[in-house]
Amino acid sequence: MELEEFFAKNKKTAIAYSGGTDSSYLLYVARKCGADVQPYFVKTAFQPAFELESAEEIAKLLKMSLTVLEADILADKEIVSNPENRCYLCKRNMLALILNASLKDGCTVLADGTNADDRFDERPGMRALWELGIHSPLCEAGLTKERIRCLSKKAGLPTWNISSYSCLATRVKTGVKLTAALLEKLEAAENELRSAGYADFRIRTDESSARLIVSKTQLERAMSEETLLYSILEKYFDTVSIDSEGR
Repeated sequence: MELEEFFAKNKKTAIAYSGGTDSSYLLYVARKCGADVQPYFVKTAFQPAFELESAEEIAKLLKMSLTVLEADILADKEIVSNPENRCYLCKRNMLALILNASLKDGCTVLADGTNADDRFDERPGMRALWELGIHSPLCEAGLTKERIRCLSKKAGLPTWNISSYSCLATRVKTGVKLTAALLEKLEAAENELRSAGYADFRIRTDESSARLIVSKTQLERAMSEETLLYSILEKYFDTVSIDSEGR
């Protein structure tokens, strides 16, 4: 199904919005099609502050009012225990929150930015989409990440080339308890790395130790700036290392 066809059939649509490349393009097309669309952003301790700021900026650019829903994710003992299916549990929790709010607001369907490259076996949180009946128009239209970036660039969207971002909880080793203190130091460390000019990187931690994985395009630079990177990470973790292969 083409995106235009989807929005022609679903005029009153809610969008689970992150401010990333995919959901921003989906919101752009919905507006272009004249659909009555409402974006929803769920703010939890797993999302760094910059993500909401970016989502608000793009929504404003598209002349949309962003609905921000807050969820006390750390109150969920099962999610906090960080089991192997944490991503699924968290995704279902957040989508259910949006679904309930959007139904009260009169929306008939809820869509998200899953694209044609996203695979069920690599993203267990996608199971929640199917269980809750969430639509993924980009995936249904066969749009890959690369294609969405090209279309976003053509549309003049500033999100066309931003790095993909996963929540702070994905940094923490399975089974290690997720606490506000741990998430806050991860966010602080990553903010410093971004300020130093790094993008598309990940910190992997078991709470006391951390391993930094940078993109292959920045790996050579990272190796030449080991002293700087270690000085940043050692403020927050007892032992640190830098992956020599890159992501």
